[in-house]
Amino acid sequence: EPPVPIAPPQLFAVGATYIWIQLNANSINGDGPIVQREVEYRTTSGSWYDIQPVDFNKYKIGHLDPDTEYEIRVLLTRPGEGGRGSPGPPLKSKTKCADPMHGPRKLEVVEIKSRQLTIRWEPFGYNVTRCHHYNLTVHYSYQVGGKDHVAEEVSWDTENAHPQHTIRGLSPYTNLSVKLVLMNSEGRKESLELIVQTDEDVPGAVPIESIQGSTFEEKIFLQWREPIQTYGIITYYEITYKAISSFDPEIDLSNQSGRVFKLGNETHHLFLNLYPGSTYSFNIRASTVKGFGPSVTTQFATKISAPSMPAYNLDIPLNQTDSTVTVTLKPAQSRGAPVSSAYQIVVREERPQRSKKSTEILTCYPVPIHFQNASTLNSPYYYAAEIPANGLQVAQPFTIGDNKTYRGYWNVPLLPHKSYSIYFQASSKANEETKIDCVRLATKAAIIVTQLTTPYIRIAPAAGDDQLTGSAATQKPDVTEPKKQTDHTVKIAGVIAGILLFVIIFLGVVLFMKKRKLAKKHKETLSSTRQEMTVMVSSMDKSYTEQGTNCDEAFSFMDTHNLNGRSVSSPSSFTMKTNTLSTTVPNSYYPDPFVPTAILDENHTMGSDTSSLVQSHSYKKREPVDVPYQTGQLHPAIRVADLLQHITQMKCSEGYGFKEEYESFFEGQSAPWESAKKDENRMKNRYGNIIAYDHSRVRLQTQEGETSSDYINANYVDGYHRPNHYVATQGPMQETIYDFWKMVWQENTASIVMVTNLVEVGRVKCCKYWPDDTEIYRDIKVTLIETELLAEYVVRTFAVEKRGAHEIREIRQFHFTGWPDHGVPYHATGLLGFVRRVKSKSPPGAGPLVVHCSAGAGRTGCFIVIDIMLDMAEREGVVDIYNCVRELRSRRVNMVQTEEQYVFIHDAILEACLCGDTSIPASQLRSAYYEMNRLDPQTNSSQIKEEFRTLNMVTPTLRVEDCSIALLPRNHEKNRCMDVLPPDRCLPFLITIDGESSNYINAALMDFFKVPSCF
Repeated sequence: EPPVPIAPPQLFAVGATYIWIQLNANSINGDGPIVQREVEYRTTSGSWYDIQPVDFNKYKIGHLDPDTEYEIRVLLTRPGEGGRGSPGPPLKSKTKCADPMHGPRKLEVVEIKSRQLTIRWEPFGYNVTRCHHYNLTVHYSYQVGGKDHVAEEVSWDTENAHPQHTIRGLSPYTNLSVKLVLMNSEGRKESLELIVQTDEDVPGAVPIESIQGSTFEEKIFLQWREPIQTYGIITYYEITYKAISSFDPEIDLSNQSGRVFKLGNETHHLFLNLYPGSTYSFNIRASTVKGFGPSVTTQFATKISAPSMPAYNLDIPLNQTDSTVTVTLKPAQSRGAPVSSAYQIVVREERPQRSKKSTEILTCYPVPIHFQNASTLNSPYYYAAEIPANGLQVAQPFTIGDNKTYRGYWNVPLLPHKSYSIYFQASSKANEETKIDCVRLATKAAIIVTQLTTPYIRIAPAAGDDQLTGSAATQKPDVTEPKKQTDHTVKIAGVIAGILLFVIIFLGVVLFMKKRKLAKKHKETLSSTRQEMTVMVSSMDKSYTEQGTNCDEAFSFMDTHNLNGRSVSSPSSFTMKTNTLSTTVPNSYYPDPFVPTAILDENHTMGSDTSSLVQSHSYKKREPVDVPYQTGQLHPAIRVADLLQHITQMKCSEGYGFKEEYESFFEGQSAPWESAKKDENRMKNRYGNIIAYDHSRVRLQTQEGETSSDYINANYVDGYHRPNHYVATQGPMQETIYDFWKMVWQENTASIVMVTNLVEVGRVKCCKYWPDDTEIYRDIKVTLIETELLAEYVVRTFAVEKRGAHEIREIRQFHFTGWPDHGVPYHATGLLGFVRRVKSKSPPGAGPLVVHCSAGAGRTGCFIVIDIMLDMAEREGVVDIYNCVRELRSRRVNMVQTEEQYVFIHDAILEACLCGDTSIPASQLRSAYYEMNRLDPQTNSSQIKEEFRTLNMVTPTLRVEDCSIALLPRNHEKNRCMDVLPPDRCLPFLITIDGESSNYINAALMDFFKVPSCF
């Protein structure tokens, strides 16, 4: 009888995709000897099975499905016909769960409300979960009040098959970062992060402590801050006001109320035509599109105003004598506070003016001065009288100089030979504030006579006036006869005129001598400056003549493998001329940073294939600037003709040459970065170790009175003979979007290069800093006018405006999407085409090219080095990648971050030099095709054959590990030819149902020109 095992195989070990068994086939029923052992295994729930020959007692069954129960039997065979026995007893064993295939996909928002949102995703099955028991968790994070909040909710388990979840209890108008996490017992996979914003709601109250009022007599300037909880965009503010009290009981406050509305960006208002000395109540509330929030109330009081004095006719006093003037006194009108207890009458002596009299500004006299003290204090005025306020209810006459005393003030008779002005003033006082106003009642001119005799004046003090002394009761005026007075005046005037004449002559001599001395010194300075400039120009001429590199033999390889694929024209030097020197400078990347105008003009042309509604930049040619660079001991440049051999040698011994070269770069900080470390700038850095050096950082321009910092995490980087041709920066954060656009405008940038995706491996790498339609970032308006989608990159065109600038700029963003989440691109073809597109669309006179990835170091450095080296290879026939990276790292920390990126740069430059730009304009395809097929009589070959030979040379050969899925035993029968296999990275996976073991098909996804994986 054929042999049959008595016992089932023994389980040795089990994993997610394999089961180790021990055959346990020593005890059998039937006849021997055993010449062949086989293992049959199948799923307990399906009809599929497989049989594998076994040479050893232990056997590993591989490529099994995770979390699946298998039935395993052993078959034995003896010699002779019919010697294969039936399968032995079965071993039932279940594989473990495996890490999920991928995270949830097509995560989208179904419904958005102010405090909740509903998300949905693409359903998935066992093919993705790779385990029958799993759960799905919703992770979301957001910021409220400057604090990060992270939460998670279990939304899906084995029993719940509805791919939808609602997150509740959120804050209105808040940006949420939402992702789904698929978990089983063996691992987890995350979805792409979804950035979503909850809907708006009514705002909170305006902070009461932020309300400030500047008060005046008839106006109040009110300012406030927006609510802490805006819950949306503040559309406008409503301010209602009402007068509630006044220091002046006579004021009618019934009409002192109103309502004003202010736009959301205006947090201040000037209230006019208010009553002085009145307290007003203000109610402020903010509004979004959802309505008004709660109001907040505050009070401010206007300042009191001085009483309003009546008008007087100065030309018609009631009566006037040599020593008196009679005027009419009229009561003042209160303004914000009652008139104080008394009015004052002030007499001012008008003394002769030496200079021409300017327009008089009336000032009042708050300091009371008695006549007796006026001469002692050398005061031009004195109080002649003080009248109680209640004693002047109606207009009444009053005589100045009547020689009486009024409330302690002596109304002394006026002197005929002096000129006077008489003032009437009143004041109001309230809340420790005093305001005074006055009006001129009359003027009295001096009387000039040929002979003046004045008797003694008898002064009778009023009763109760104890301030007057006996000597003041009777006094003789100091009056001089006109003739004597005139002689005395003439003598004094003569002396003064002589002194003035001497002073003028002396000052003229001093000024003349000083002017001659300054002229002589200025002449000596000019002479010295000319000598220094002559020496400087001579030294420059000498230094530029001595420096240079010999590049005459750099084009042997470029003649047949040139950068444009068709022809080569690369002069080894160019001539520069200025007003002072004419020097021939060999092309070399480092010693000579000048920009040859001819090179700029012939290589860069601006396309005009976007909207004609947008004006182009008003670019100005940037003048060449000399920026010296100390290279030290540099690695020698590599000729393009030797590049293939050089890279091959560097990759020997598992790439030891590249490893040694890359490790020689200085790692980490090599220059001060004090500005980036300041507390107010720390939040502007995405990563704490990739920040801007002080010496090369971009400084944002700040307006007068603006308190914001001038810091942005960005550095200038020199291009090939173009100082500061690039700005290397980090991917914008939510807090730095405005700073980014401000820098783009300030630097007159026309092109932005983005070498990262917004989210990679579930992490936010860059904030979406551009709009889908139109967005206003403070004073900068950005409008998306065109989007061009290609397989490996996207070109977006924006119209950018700035408030106060009368121009609209066209700015392009070149977004490379073909860089994988890990490592570097598999080949450089797509990136090289991207670099050429950026170069062709960048205007020659524009500002720096802004380049960013996430940190602004790794991929950013790769792009810049490739761009510089392509220019250098075309101009000089050599490349100097090592020193280029070294120079970049002196401008920004850790440019080109990994050895893998460093090797990729070499491969990219090699591919560019070998293949060149093979694109052909559609209109020239026919003629180009015939030209490429034309046989060269000397080589008996055509250009199209040479290009195909080059294509085979640069195409990398697939390794066994690249096609691991196609080489699985269970997939062998699906491959027609074993040397034509698809790589794992390009496989389309079939959707399978439970029990089917393989989702493989011999096919590969291919990119369309505009759509990735389209074929």
